[in-house]
Amino acid sequence: MEHQDLTHHWSRQFNAELEAVRNSVMAMGGLVEEQLRRAVEALVRGDSALGERVARDDYKVNRAEVAIDEDCSRIIARRQPTAGDLRLVMAIVKTITDLERIGDEAEKIGFLASRLASQERPTDSYEAIQQLAELAGGMLHRALDAFARMDPEEAMRVVRQDQAVDREYEAVSRQAIALMTENPGSIHRVLDMLWVARALERIGDHGKNICEYVVYMVRGKDIRHVSLEDAERQVRNG
Repeated sequence: MEHQDLTHHWSRQFNAELEAVRNSVMAMGGLVEEQLRRAVEALVRGDSALGERVARDDYKVNRAEVAIDEDCSRIIARRQPTAGDLRLVMAIVKTITDLERIGDEAEKIGFLASRLASQERPTDSYEAIQQLAELAGGMLHRALDAFARMDPEEAMRVVRQDQAVDREYEAVSRQAIALMTENPGSIHRVLDMLWVARALERIGDHGKNICEYVVYMVRGKDIRHVSLEDAERQVRNG
């Protein structure tokens, strides 16, 4: 799908400001993706130092959120945007909130990875967690791509993918319960693994939220509290 230009109007400066803030969101998204990748790598490799670095680096995500939020506030105060421009600014404010929360989840995974590194490692090298991380990370990447291209159809495909993340999380949870039942001595490690899985499931939820903002930004439709089928119908019908 070709890029949809929602920022074309008489003021070139206003156009440049909107484009700059969108680019800042994409940079923040890339930072969050890298945080998630490093956090999962720390878990799989049993790298305590890497997990600690991921947790410490969360301030970078927070700093990006504050800077973009301030840019959006200045745009609203100076330009008083309306219609599509206002939807764009509001969607950006909501998107960076979800990106910051994804950063928090990556921080949590980094901390847990650091703690798990000192414990007995599972023989499967957290294979189920890796699969869940691939699904959640894939959702995040595609959500950011839908945001960059302002593509509501792709956004809805990503929203549907959240069901796969939920199913995988439920499978990990069942596996964890079975492990704790069979080996009570593994309870502490498995509980930490469950917290990692829960963080990844939440990352999928935040990716879904970003896609809902894309639909709002492009189509002006709020699909947050409607069924998936109704949301898809609204997007198809424009």
